Amino acid sequence: MKLFFLTLSLYTCLNLTLKAQKADGLVKWVTFKEAQESLKTNPKPLLIDVYTNWCGWCKHMINTTYSDPNIAAYINANFYPIKFNAETKDSIMYNGKLYKTTSPASNATHELAIKLIGNNLSYPSTFFSADNFEVNLLSQGYLDIAKFTPLLTFFSEKTYKYVNVNEYSQAYNRAFVDTNFVKKHIKYYTLPEIEKLQQTKPKKILLNLFANFNMASKVQSLTTLKDTAIVNYLNKNYYVLNLNVESNDTIIFKNEKHFKVNNGQISLHSLAYKICNGTLQFPSLVVLDELYNTIGVLNVYFAPSNLLPAISFYGSNAYKQKSWQDYIVEYHKIK
Repeated sequence: MKLFFLTLSLYTCLNLTLKAQKADGLVKWVTFKEAQESLKTNPKPLLIDVYTNWCGWCKHMINTTYSDPNIAAYINANFYPIKFNAETKDSIMYNGKLYKTTSPASNATHELAIKLIGNNLSYPSTFFSADNFEVNLLSQGYLDIAKFTPLLTFFSEKTYKYVNVNEYSQAYNRAFVDTNFVKKHIKYYTLPEIEKLQQTKPKKILLNLFANFNMASKVQSLTTLKDTAIVNYLNKNYYVLNLNVESNDTIIFKNEKHFKVNNGQISLHSLAYKICNGTLQFPSLVVLDELYNTIGVLNVYFAPSNLLPAISFYGSNAYKQKSWQDYIVEYHKIK
């Protein structure tokens, strides 16, 4: 009899756990208070799932997108995720201001829901906010894994500084989904090959620094660096070299050995730090002159239309006569 009740108790606990997981997905949700306290010591963006109890698509998103192990793991590592019932009666402190329900009625919309998603009350709504609350992104409606993934990387990697979300999502789709996207291929060289070619046909060198942990650098490599105009210009005017900053290879550059080193947080290749003049971030394209001196560190995400004038600025030697500001004004006048 004791064994029966023990088995029944274990079954009940397991059943309750499974129900809780189904209700919340695999994401480790936190409260507004917990997230904002954690921001003080460990800055990360917020991801707020705005839902209602009666919303079927909200439940479906929990049971599908938020129950995907890869999506949940990425969210748990890179965001403070918050489930927010848009009709809660609780008062909530958000970014230094107290928000309350708008009415005692059971289905009254909370003031914070209106603050986050405006008067277009559509559920589910997914609201992203930077760790300083100054940059926000709202996506309304059900998001499957394919639509959700680029939004996550776009916001967590702060790619919003350089490109809008629609342009990035399109590039992400072209990189990993769209099989009809026409990709032209750059001629990549090894460092020894470049050193040999420089003796008879000197050119500028473009180093594409990428990391497997950084999605923006992958997307840029698979789209911007596959664009026809970009590829044509680079193949004609540059020697292009790929450098995986997580590589374990020892590389000799300008008679100096470079290898993977730990900077206290992560192990990356010392050559990347060297050629970036200590300003390494991702994505990064580094321009070297014919004598292997760094003349440009382009450590932002580039769409094709933005990269072409940048590589032309160095490839044409315009950087020797004028500032980038003067050059880009003239470039757009000509175009």
